[in-house]
Amino acid sequence: MDVQLLLEYGWVLVVLVLLEGILAADNALVLAIMVKNLPEAQRKKALFYGLAGAFVFRFISLFIISFIVDVWQVQAIGAVYLLFMSINHLARKVWLKKENSAENKAKNKPKRNASFWGTVFKVELADIAFAVDSILAAVALAVTLPDTPLPSIGGLDGGKFLVILTGGLIGVVLMRIAASAFVRLLKKRPGLEVAAFLIVGWVGIKLLVYTLAHPALSILPEEFPESPIWKVTFYVVLVLIALGGWFLSGTTKAAESH
Repeated sequence: MDVQLLLEYGWVLVVLVLLEGILAADNALVLAIMVKNLPEAQRKKALFYGLAGAFVFRFISLFIISFIVDVWQVQAIGAVYLLFMSINHLARKVWLKKENSAENKAKNKPKRNASFWGTVFKVELADIAFAVDSILAAVALAVTLPDTPLPSIGGLDGGKFLVILTGGLIGVVLMRIAASAFVRLLKKRPGLEVAAFLIVGWVGIKLLVYTLAHPALSILPEEFPESPIWKVTFYVVLVLIALGGWFLSGTTKAAESH
């Protein structure tokens, strides 16, 4: 791979790690709420089954979508999905302030005895939803990357497949191990969360451009997504969003001290 190719894949992997970390924090919160009424030993078992299910469902989702990823309708769905995810999250975070509503509602609900296998079933259903969420986001991010010399897997370039697979596995690891650390980082620098979803929306626009240039549509010139002016514009904006999220947010230490 040349340097430009490595940089493009590296950027997407960094964005994926950040995005998967945020999704993992939300997913971990949901699973924690689902198993909290089980005894400690059963709680650990339920989460173990959930971990196994998360791996299995991510692999299934990835292999299914690798065969249909070049269909322009799938690319369009991915673009709309990323834009919706970005706009929906930013609306809740910046304007509606509802990011903790699920947790608050759960705290207000009366506790009741939970069935172990019933809880495991609910955890596995949640894992399916999380797997689709994670793989769709990863595919939508990776599909616009240039092809690599690696052999194709399904209908997907080998390099793109590895990036998506890595993102999916990172999502599982973060969901079970590192979600709490990621939450602490977001509390320290809250601008990172806003920046991450602005980047998701910007990548959604990139995928939309890629879709509109698909030979079956030809709304944009087919060569436009690979043109230097578009690539430079895309990465300059992406870097500015990332730097803005890091430096403009500051830290919350001062606020905490008050």
